[in-house]
Amino acid sequence: MPTILITGSTSGFGKACAEKFATHGYDLILNGRREDRLEELCDSLEKRFNIAAITLPFDVRDEQAVNSSINNLPVEWKNIDVLFNNAGLALGRDYFDEANLDDWNTMVDTNIKGFAYVAKAVSFLMANRKQGHIINMGSIAGKQVYEKGNMYCATKFAVDALNQAMRIDLLRHNIKVTGIHPGAAETEFSMVRFKGDEQTARRVYDGLKPLTAEDVADVVFYCASLPAHVCINDITITCLQQADSIYLNRSPV
Repeated sequence: MPTILITGSTSGFGKACAEKFATHGYDLILNGRREDRLEELCDSLEKRFNIAAITLPFDVRDEQAVNSSINNLPVEWKNIDVLFNNAGLALGRDYFDEANLDDWNTMVDTNIKGFAYVAKAVSFLMANRKQGHIINMGSIAGKQVYEKGNMYCATKFAVDALNQAMRIDLLRHNIKVTGIHPGAAETEFSMVRFKGDEQTARRVYDGLKPLTAEDVADVVFYCASLPAHVCINDITITCLQQADSIYLNRSPV
C-alpha cells in the first residue's frame, strides 16, 4: 500500500485529504497537535477503509520534535510516498503598522520554518529511495498581496518560493514537488484567523459559494495520482466567484 504523511490533519484540508487518500487505499501517517482528534480520526479511517494509520503528534514549529518524530518512525513507515505539507494558519487581519507581533511570529514559525522543517526531514527519506511526491499547501495569498494581509501573504509568498526551490533541488532525486494554492475555502481557517469571532469569520464568505475542504482534497489527490513521469508543479484553485486575492463577485450565481 502507498503511504502518505499529512501535517495539520485534524481539520480542514488535512482531514479531508486523509479521508480522500484512505478511500483510495493509502496508509496514513497523521500529524497534528490535538492528540485526541488525531486518535479519533486514525481509528475511524482504519475501521471505515481497512487501511493502516498511525499518529505523529508534534508541533511543526518545534524543529527537534519534527526531526525526532520523522527520523524515529518505525522502519516499515519510513517509505513515505507522498507528503501533504499542509500545516499552516493565518492570525489577524490588521494594517501593517497596527499588527500584533505575536501573530507575525506564529505565522512565520509555522508557515515558513515549520513547513520547511517537515519537508526537509521527509525529503531526506525520499532521496534515499529516489522517489516521492511533496505536495505543499500554499495560498492565493502567495500570488497576490491584499490589504491587511501583510505577514500572512509574506509567509505564503515564501511557501511559493520554497516550493520552486524544492522542485529544482530535489530534481536529481526524482522527487515530484507540487504547490497547491487555494482561494476562499470555508474551513476553520477564518475562525482561527479571527480568533474565534464567528460573526467576522462568517462575513468572509458572504455572497459566495466558496471552495470546500473536499474540493481541495480532490485536487490534491488528482495531482498525486498522475503517472510517474507527470508532475503538476503549481496549481491555483478558486471558486467560480473569485478571480484572484482581491476581485470577488459576491452576488448570487
